Amino acid sequence: MPRSDRGGDWIIDAWFLVALACSFAGYALYLAGLRRQLVQPNRASWLIWSATTGVEASTYAAANPGMPQSWIFLGATIACLVVTLAIWRRSNWAPPSVNEGFCMATCLAALILWLVCNSALWAHVLIVAAVPVSFWPTWESVWQDRNRERTPAWGLWALGDLATLIVAAHTHGNGAIEYAYILVELACHASVWFMVGLATINPLSALGFRNGRFFLTPKHPAPELFSIVDTHLGKAVLAAQGFAEGETIVRFTGRRFRADKVPSLMRGQADRFVQVTPEHYMGPSGRIDDLINHSCAPNAGLRFTDDGVFLVAIRDIPPGEEIAWDYSTTLAQSNWHMICQCRSAECRRVIGNFASLSIERQEWFRARNLVAPYLRRRDDVKRDRAA
Repeated sequence: MPRSDRGGDWIIDAWFLVALACSFAGYALYLAGLRRQLVQPNRASWLIWSATTGVEASTYAAANPGMPQSWIFLGATIACLVVTLAIWRRSNWAPPSVNEGFCMATCLAALILWLVCNSALWAHVLIVAAVPVSFWPTWESVWQDRNRERTPAWGLWALGDLATLIVAAHTHGNGAIEYAYILVELACHASVWFMVGLATINPLSALGFRNGRFFLTPKHPAPELFSIVDTHLGKAVLAAQGFAEGETIVRFTGRRFRADKVPSLMRGQADRFVQVTPEHYMGPSGRIDDLINHSCAPNAGLRFTDDGVFLVAIRDIPPGEEIAWDYSTTLAQSNWHMICQCRSAECRRVIGNFASLSIERQEWFRARNLVAPYLRRRDDVKRDRAA
């Protein structure tokens, strides 16, 4: 590793190792979360980062020759490419949004200007300016649902940037030109960390113990707990290890939409909207909760809490049994109906809102706190039935 001529090499070495450790630990945790479907990264941001980190590392090294922090950026470049490949292997193609397309075009323009100017210094300045633009799709995604990026990785990357800044300060580089990229990276990583919650850096909050096995982030069960099969209904989710009565199965996540913004005609995978307030619906999350089907004789139900909406087992669910809940337990609107094909002995044939259930069945769900808050009072349901 290159060294400064001004002494204090042990300080540089120590902070250099801290920066490397934080950076690579962050990428390792992010990859683990990706494999377990605990994070839902924005593909546009990672595609931009994978294309620009190599240029960032090379132009930084050219503009600041002999600086140890260049090795940190090189390692981050390789790790970023690994994460990007893992994301795209698990993704289906979808065209970028207008904002994502604009951000990708802006960063591509910076790379083209570098080739035209043929200057590492100007290329580095352009890439520094492009970094916040590349973060915009991720900021937008986290603003919609912070659980998409709720991982300790962002805190570790922010701390790694801070350690890199300390290394740069002790090696006395090229002033503002050298510090600009580090400061921008620190600000961007820290901003996502603040948005998803500072408590995510706590390693104890990212670990769980269940059935004799350790899991990352117990609030989002690992896919080892489930298996996905094809049935007469399409995709179905089976319990792979079983759940005890009262145990949390999975958290329902997704962007909230006003009722007037929900598509009036929905079919197949597009029909993934769950009513969560009288005026709002939760849209598709892209996770396993989208695949859990309805049953008129459910073994699970939705429980609304201050921390979110959770699917809980209402009886013991043995391994191999399909997990299902009753869609009527959240519905207040009266104009939605679904032909039921659950094939249970209690099948109602046509599924409607909560008011369409018998009074006895309504009270059964209420007694177990398995209805949406706006359906917990009988008067509200009577009003919906009258409407």
